[in-house]
Amino acid sequence: MPTATPTRLNHFTAGVRDTVPMLIGAAPFGMIFGTLVATAQMQAWQGQLMSLAVFAGSSQFIATGLIASHTGMLVIWLATFIVNLRHMLYAAALMPHVRHLPRRWRWGLGFLLTDETFAVVDRYYRQHPQDALGHWYFLGSGLSMYVNWQTWTLIGLMFGAIFPQLQTLGLDFAMVATFIAIVVPQLFKRPHLLAAIVAGSTAYALQHLPYKLGLLVAIACGVATGMLVSRFTRQDNKQEQITAEQA
Repeated sequence: MPTATPTRLNHFTAGVRDTVPMLIGAAPFGMIFGTLVATAQMQAWQGQLMSLAVFAGSSQFIATGLIASHTGMLVIWLATFIVNLRHMLYAAALMPHVRHLPRRWRWGLGFLLTDETFAVVDRYYRQHPQDALGHWYFLGSGLSMYVNWQTWTLIGLMFGAIFPQLQTLGLDFAMVATFIAIVVPQLFKRPHLLAAIVAGSTAYALQHLPYKLGLLVAIACGVATGMLVSRFTRQDNKQEQITAEQA
């Protein structure tokens, strides 16, 4: 984090530096996405364009899987939209720190906002809530994640092109393994665990619905469950704190 003379460059480079662990963690997922593009019978340029324009790993994996199963475009749009609703919560949490910025800054930072960038930037703003140059730190974190994702997507696309026989090896199972690796570490929190249980149960119960609508309903139920449990948990914690202070 910036410690010397506060400058834009200092903040920007600090954002990049603090995001390095996230860059390393995201690298294999970007490469896996690139190699899986061919399994959905998409062209390499379409896969790279998806990373450039969408820049949302979970949504890209879901969209690729749905495309591979010939799901209708409307269902793909709705599924990825619901999955990305969590970004609205991220944006709401960071808005007090960027509200004063011009619209072009807010739009640009909003596009670069990912799970990893939010974790880094939110921690920084908690420690430096009045930092007038904090948006340069935000830019460094978000832009480094963006470049990292494009780079590893391209590497994955090239790897898949060099070894086209990978399509016959059941590599699409890597998508399932990837989501297991993403989800399981999050299940130690009650809202996440209950959201996963509800979403999984709903998806299993509605698996025979046409056009993958069961998956869409499962996503919506899981997100709603997580949000409700999180809200009640915060209220309970607040009430316990009030009770403790009164005692």
